[in-house]
Amino acid sequence: MVAAGAHRPGPLKQQNKAHKGGKHSGSSQRRAGGRVSVKAQPRRRLRDLSRVDRRHQALQLRRQRKEAVLAEKRSLGSRDGPPHLVVLVPLHSRAAAHDTLCLLQSQDSAVVRVDEGRTGGFALLCPRLKQRWHFVTAQAGDLHAVLDLAKVADSLLFILDPADGWDSVGEHCLSCLFAQGLPSYALAVPGGTDLPPKKRIDARKKLAKAIEKRFPEAKLFPLNTEQESSLLLRHLATQKQRHLAFRDRRAHLLAYAAEFVPGQESDLVGTLKVSGFVRGQTLDVNSLVHIVGHGDFQMSQVDAPPDPLSLNPRVIKGQKRSQDMEVQDDSVNGTDEMEEDVKVLMKADPNKQESLQSEVVPDPMEGEQTWPTEEELQEAEASLKANRRLVKVPKGTSKYQAAWIVDDGEEGSEKDDDDDEDDDIDDDMMEEAVSQEGESSEEEEEPAEEECETMTVSECLRDDRYDEKVEEDEEMLERYKQERMDEMFPDEVDTPRDVPARVRFQKYRGLKSFRTSPWDPKENLPRDYARIFQFQDFSRTRKHLFRQIEKEETEGASVGWYVTLHVCNVPVSVMESFKEGKPLVVFSLLPHEQKMSVLNFLVRRHPSNSEPVRAKEELIFHCGFRRFRASPLFSQHTSADKHKLERFLRPDAALVVTVYAPITFPPASVLLFKQRSNGMHDLIATGSLLSVDPDRIVVKRLVLSGHPFKIFTKTAVVRYMFFNREDVMWFKPVELRTKWGRRGHIKEPLGTHGHMKCHFDGQLKSQDTVLLNLYKRVFPKWTYDPHVPEPVPWVRSESALPVQEVEME
Repeated sequence: MVAAGAHRPGPLKQQNKAHKGGKHSGSSQRRAGGRVSVKAQPRRRLRDLSRVDRRHQALQLRRQRKEAVLAEKRSLGSRDGPPHLVVLVPLHSRAAAHDTLCLLQSQDSAVVRVDEGRTGGFALLCPRLKQRWHFVTAQAGDLHAVLDLAKVADSLLFILDPADGWDSVGEHCLSCLFAQGLPSYALAVPGGTDLPPKKRIDARKKLAKAIEKRFPEAKLFPLNTEQESSLLLRHLATQKQRHLAFRDRRAHLLAYAAEFVPGQESDLVGTLKVSGFVRGQTLDVNSLVHIVGHGDFQMSQVDAPPDPLSLNPRVIKGQKRSQDMEVQDDSVNGTDEMEEDVKVLMKADPNKQESLQSEVVPDPMEGEQTWPTEEELQEAEASLKANRRLVKVPKGTSKYQAAWIVDDGEEGSEKDDDDDEDDDIDDDMMEEAVSQEGESSEEEEEPAEEECETMTVSECLRDDRYDEKVEEDEEMLERYKQERMDEMFPDEVDTPRDVPARVRFQKYRGLKSFRTSPWDPKENLPRDYARIFQFQDFSRTRKHLFRQIEKEETEGASVGWYVTLHVCNVPVSVMESFKEGKPLVVFSLLPHEQKMSVLNFLVRRHPSNSEPVRAKEELIFHCGFRRFRASPLFSQHTSADKHKLERFLRPDAALVVTVYAPITFPPASVLLFKQRSNGMHDLIATGSLLSVDPDRIVVKRLVLSGHPFKIFTKTAVVRYMFFNREDVMWFKPVELRTKWGRRGHIKEPLGTHGHMKCHFDGQLKSQDTVLLNLYKRVFPKWTYDPHVPEPVPWVRSESALPVQEVEME
């Protein structure tokens, strides 16, 4: 019996909420019983610091950073560090660079050593101030020399004209330097004392206004007296150094002296002995070096000759120097000092030395099998039994003869196989064949035209020379037309009438969604991919290398040492360019940086250039410390796994440029130049190195267009997209879209002339256009060439300051 007042459970069971006491920090600490994990210990210590301790820690970090900056300033140009390398860049044809050098040489209690015949520079030694400078002059018209010297310079000294500032050549030089990366710089204006006082003030205001737009935080230094030159030197010595990442992580030096020793086999190749001060990082003899503009090389040994710019004259034996100020001339190439008291620091170890191999030698037999295994033989027998067929043969026919008798079904399959082989012809090869046929037909017609043609020769030579540029103008006009058509009708092509569309576009495929449809990056790779190197995880390798540079100590020549590098198998042209006055810059390479891979650069069109630049057109690259020529691909910069090809370099968006080139670890700046027919180099784009990734998928899109002929509710008859029934059936699975946002598909062909019935998701308008998208992955051309010709100097024009003011307004 159940009592009357007893509780009876209802049909729904009540569930109370659980207690949340185990989710706050106190309960977890009690549950842990005092045990603290290793990873959480440093965070807990930081969290448990008191307010006073946190302030003290922040003060210590600020003090450490400040001491590091001061130590860097003290080491630069000191007794233990390399000399302060200052590159003078005159930005105007009237800029008095020679007067600037004379003023800088006239310093009290200083020893000046002049380097005659090489770079027109000099070394300034101040034992009283414990400072030493090395001044080198670079002409703004010599683009390669300016960019090479800026790669290794500690400071740039721009020489301006007091009236006009800089001209067109100086403007071009500044654009290139800003894109490459500017080290510490200063602005100097020599002269201007011959102007009247009122005009002098107006010119100074105009120049200050222009400088404020180009150099917002720069200070202008007049340079007319010795006192002003000493103020400029003090500013150069005490200003904060700006770092360039691609040079701070690699050892580099500017050749102070060089000597060429011909090899035993040939006089054209030998050992180059390069002397200079080590900068950036410690130089290892087993690593590779890159001579800017000439290629990668190995070193055999590193010597330590006497320092020619020592602040203490007693260090060098066998020489007597006066303590008073005097001007001393160096011997030719410094060979006398190199031969005295030379000590061998280290020699290369063949077991540890980096290899010069830049490409993988593909094995054509790789993946082939010379002898089948027993399992494969059993599988082959099973497949033969499965493929046995019954064939009617005459009496007396042997098995061998019966194997040659083909039935109708097999004939059809063989025809299909032949068609598949024919379909493997690439569309690029077909375009080349069509163009060659057109050229050959024109060549065949030319002799007949020449026989009947009457020519009138112009008497004026100027007209003939003027007409030589007409062909270039016509080519440029055609490029402008193609770029304009690509902007108006992106990726649209006309369906050929003479070739079936299923043959012309057989390499292309349809995608349901360009963003989400899968695409295997290892599918149908070209033969050039067998020659390149690829990282399993490039970013991880890069972080590991940079961590080693920062933490581990490398054995070799330390920063600030004056050393002589014995570079092996160097062509004699390197020494000839050095004798002509060209700067010789040497960079050490990180591991793997001599190997070829696929590099992707993120660039943006430079506003000074507006000519159309087509994809796969040969361009000149300045990537970090390298120069090379290549034919790149342009593609969109998106976060997806597929990137659409761009046929032209867009002026309004950032694009990714893809080329075959040696591996370079980012960050590194990139400059793209285009060579004119007269040899001048135009800056067309600037940017930075994005990644080293051969798996980046660049997809070329083709758009076939058709027009609605008859429109029903959601169905329409479309024509002019195809011109035969077979093409309509071939492309039936591909989805259609229209310019006004409708989507649909092909239902069935109508007739034999390419008309087709299509169904859409809404009513179609008569002025709408039906589109069909096809896609194909493309790869860059292997046109890498490390030898870049010297550019023709730019022609100077009037001042560039008014042009700059107009652009800014």
